[in-house]
Amino acid sequence: MKTALLVLEVILGLIVIVSILMQPSKSDALSGLVQGSKNETFYAKNKVRTKEVMLERLTVISMVLFAATTLVLNII
Repeated sequence: MKTALLVLEVILGLIVIVSILMQPSKSDALSGLVQGSKNETFYAKNKVRTKEVMLERLTVISMVLFAATTLVLNII
């Protein structure tokens, strides 16, 4: 049981690292603060289905599972 949880934790750790590194930087968004931006584009309306949102969701889910396996391993 403990070995399986350790393997799961390593896999989740790698998923977290890769998903964080694949996310685009937010520095491009700072230019929109100065110049102003319109949220009426096709991209802004369909932002729920974009690659960035999927990566953020994957990161959050994998971090929650990583934290849960870490707590379970500490209890065992």
